[in-house]
Amino acid sequence: MSTIVLERGMLHNHDMLSYTIHYKSHNNVVYSCKYHIVWCPKYRRSVLVNGVDTRLKTIIQDVCTESYAELLRLEVMPDHVHLLVEVDPQYGIHRLVRAIKGRSSRLLRQEYPWLKSRLPTLWTNSYFVSTVGGAPLEVIKQYIENQKRV
Repeated sequence: MSTIVLERGMLHNHDMLSYTIHYKSHNNVVYSCKYHIVWCPKYRRSVLVNGVDTRLKTIIQDVCTESYAELLRLEVMPDHVHLLVEVDPQYGIHRLVRAIKGRSSRLLRQEYPWLKSRLPTLWTNSYFVSTVGGAPLEVIKQYIENQKRV
């Protein structure tokens, strides 16, 4: 896999801002697919505490590495998870989320038995996903980091 950097200038007639887009490529695909993903435990229970949050971060990092997805930012709150990730479009965001939620649910419920008594399943079936392209990447990263303080 290689990285291609394209320089852009002049976003609007009067705007002299410049920015850099980093594209990844392999075989016949050149891409820059960054996603902001949010999901919650079942019933939005505050169960991502007491070591569960730290273990969840490790699991997410492992799944992203195995899936060749670049983890750009990660915040685990007691009742939801924020993730900023770049994914190969041929692998797909849905497949990555399914892998993360599936493995983390299985491992966390095995390692923290009290989760089984609090919830029938760890995660809801749904999640929020949005492409990141309209806002500068640093703004999204800062938003995710600031979620710890609210």
